[in-house]
Formats: sequence, structure tokens, C-alpha cells
Amino acid sequence: MSRLLDNAVSRTLLSVWAWFVLGVVIIVWTPLVAVTRLATLRDPAAYRAGHLFRKLAVAHQRLNPLWTFEISGTMPDDPRRPYIAVANHESFVDILLLSHLPFEMKWMSKSDFFGYPLVGWMMRMARDIRLERGDRASGAQALDECRDRLAKHVSVMIFPEGTRSHTGELQPFKDGAFSLSVETGLPILPMAIVGTRDALIKHDWRFGRSDAEVRVLDPIEPGTGPDAVDDLRNRTHAALAAALADLRDERRS
Repeated sequence: MSRLLDNAVSRTLLSVWAWFVLGVVIIVWTPLVAVTRLATLRDPAAYRAGHLFRKLAVAHQRLNPLWTFEISGTMPDDPRRPYIAVANHESFVDILLLSHLPFEMKWMSKSDFFGYPLVGWMMRMARDIRLERGDRASGAQALDECRDRLAKHVSVMIFPEGTRSHTGELQPFKDGAFSLSVETGLPILPMAIVGTRDALIKHDWRFGRSDAEVRVLDPIEPGTGPDAVDDLRNRTHAALAAALADLRDERRS
């Protein structure tokens, strides 16, 4: 009982520290991203501003003793080779984990995030992509913006499940990312995430202890023909499901 109480008190104190650090890092980072964006206005893709924005998550994780993050797999050789990146979605913390990857991606994100002070401003400066859930016009506009970023040699990041998995099991994929891949001829870059569900516990303001990992898988080239979208979606789902099973087995052994 005493040990459980000590652990609860420790997690509470460390969470207070981690939230404080997150607030400070966001305040410090906002003008840095703004200056970087102003200095690179000739780059319509805002690659450097976006890359710096993601590093906010790296700084926070290093100062948060409750979290350990790891990246593995094969990273793209050329950071300006555009991919349509997809990942399973366990938690909001997926975004912070994926931000540790050494290449920039433009995120398709819920419109709510763009309304947050400072963070939303940085998302705009980074040229992330706004999506209003359930709005077809917004969905079409978001895909147009994805095409624009890809044409500017920057990858885009989409969660094909559409929302977080409540069970941790991989949900069916929506077609958007795969239609975009078939249309543009650009490959899908699958990424498997484990461990982030423990980092942010539902209905608890405190952070959880987490040892999370993202594994970058081999790119999957789109096919052609009337069934190309279905085939690509199914191949990607199978690849991610297999990678998640492998990662979970490794952690149990």
C-alpha cells in the first residue's frame, strides 16, 4: 500500500513538472518558429519552420522523466523525397513521438488544434493541414493541401484510422491517404507505434509512465487499376498489423 501511495505521489509531482515544462517550451518555441519562418519565406513549404516546430516535442520529452521514446526502422535517405506517411493512432502522444523522426512532415490535423494559442499559431507557420471532421468540403480542401505540400517535396502525415483506437487494436483504414497515393504515384510510408497509450491516461490530468517506440517500415508503392486503392489500403493495414505484433512480442520477451 505504501509503495502504491509513493508511486501515485511521484507521478503527480512529475506530472506537475512535465506540464510546467511543456508550457515553458511552447512559450520559448513560438518566437523561434516565427523567426525561422520569416527567414525562410522563399520556401513555400515552410520546411525549416515545420522541422523546428516538431523539435518542441523532443525538448519536452527529454525534460519529462516519465517518458522514454525510441525510433527504429529504416529512415528515408532523402528528407525531401515526399511520402504519404501513415501510422496507427493510440494516443495524442503519438504526435509527440512521431515528431522525433529526423524528417519533416506536414500533418493533417483536426481544426480544433489550430485554435489553440501558440500551438495553433505554430501549426499555421509550419503549414500543417486543417481538417474539419465530418465536413466533406473540408476533407476535399485538406486533400488539395496535401497535394500542394507533396508537390513542394514535403511528406504529409495522415492517421488512416481517422481517430484514436480505444482498444489499442488496429481499426479499419479510411481511403483518403491511399487514394492520394494512387493518384500521385507516391509511396505510402507506414509507421508502427506502441506504448503511447500509457503516456496519457484518459480522464487523468497526470501523465503516465511510458516507454514508447515508433518503427518506420519499408515504403509501399501504389499499384494501378480499378482496385488499386483497396489493394494498397489492405497491404498497408497488413504490414502495420504485422509490425505491431512484432513490436509487442519484442516487449514481452
